Amino acid sequence: MTHLHLVVDGHGGDAKALQDSDLIYTFLDTFPDQIGMTKMIPPQVYTYHGQKPQDWGVSGFVLIAESHISVHTFPDRQHINVDIFSCKSFDADECVKAVETAFGLTRVKTKILERGLEYMNDHEAYSGMVRERIGIAPPTNIGHART
Repeated sequence: MTHLHLVVDGHGGDAKALQDSDLIYTFLDTFPDQIGMTKMIPPQVYTYHGQKPQDWGVSGFVLIAESHISVHTFPDRQHINVDIFSCKSFDADECVKAVETAFGLTRVKTKILERGLEYMNDHEAYSGMVRERIGIAPPTNIGHART
């Protein structure tokens, strides 16, 4: 079974939204239900003040039964990073639109990673092994020819 990890890098966001820890908490608290996931604990949200003033932001995450959702904002840069990782399928386009709307983004870059490939079911693992071995098996006459 493939697990999907949606990575969203958002730009041109609303600086007020990106620094609003209550908004980020509410997003993390309600978003799992919107995409059919199961929240395990209340969201955790923290404000971070880095060594460089422009590095400050709000970070938060929520554990879901299917994995996790995390948010990291940089209000002074109008930037946000959101990760949605799940072993249950979800609509990536719907998720991106929700992030864009919640944080007033003008531009996003996204990437979908397939993870958890080593956790295939027995049938998928066997089929994959057979395909791989067929590709590397030596021809049947190697080592058997006599002159």
